[in-house]
Amino acid sequence: MQNILQTRQLTKTIDKKDLVKNVDIHVKKGEIYGFLGPNGAGKTTVMKMITNLWKPTSGTVELFGEALTPTSYEVLKRIGSIIEFPCFYEHMSGRENLRIHCEYMGYYMPESVENALAMLGLTDAAEKAVKNYSLGMKQRLGIARAILCRPELLVLDEPTNGLDPAGMKQLRDLFQKLCVEYGMTIIISSHMLSEVESIADTIGVIHHGIMRKEISMKEISEKNTEYIELAAADLTKAAYVLSDKMHLNNFKVFDGNHIRVYDSAVTTDELSKALALNDVGLSAIGRKSESLEDYFLKLTQEEM
Repeated sequence: MQNILQTRQLTKTIDKKDLVKNVDIHVKKGEIYGFLGPNGAGKTTVMKMITNLWKPTSGTVELFGEALTPTSYEVLKRIGSIIEFPCFYEHMSGRENLRIHCEYMGYYMPESVENALAMLGLTDAAEKAVKNYSLGMKQRLGIARAILCRPELLVLDEPTNGLDPAGMKQLRDLFQKLCVEYGMTIIISSHMLSEVESIADTIGVIHHGIMRKEISMKEISEKNTEYIELAAADLTKAAYVLSDKMHLNNFKVFDGNHIRVYDSAVTTDELSKALALNDVGLSAIGRKSESLEDYFLKLTQEEM
């Protein structure tokens, strides 16, 4: 599948400090790409260079098969974006802000403004001055503006900022619709792993300005390890029973709160029975598999 976005050794240095260094990203046409990292990892820096807001110190950005330059005006018309917090003409209404965006983009598709407002649940607030919008409403208006001209690539930096759980769910559904029904390719940066896990096809993990891993969600699912997780009042005694009574060695104590048993041959019933016979009370036990959060923490907690 063709890469619609690709960076090569992308580096940004300010005051002799590398904000990001040698970042390689590959975003395939038609996918949702989750760009993950803790706050301050370099996600926004990369997205600013992808959208030509910042120039790289070294390295290149390729969009639609073309190298991005300071005069790539036609290429940039094919992109919709929201970087950090969206800015508007605060005294004007949401509808007026979107109409102005269409004007300077040279986009005159009938009903585009009304469709974008409806998609983001802003029709009833369309005539309100933006200065009276809540943070969440401004965020949704920013996304409405980003999708207004039906871009081929949508670049979204922390798009769920300021939204409640219902608003986050609405955006997840919208992004999947834009990808499937409108053929948009979407790159979303976030530190909220659960939001990305539910919609992304591929993830890229950045930490301390260095790209740690690019991997498909399918590969992560195939690598996932199943385990039994248990919580007990006396984990020391529980661990003793597992090792000395049941002769298990493939288990690990986490945070002093729970134990994960990775031996696939043992069952939850066998564990519960053995622990009960040895006077170890369980507060919880169940079979689970590693999540995107587990995978992410492994990458970001390793030594650099």
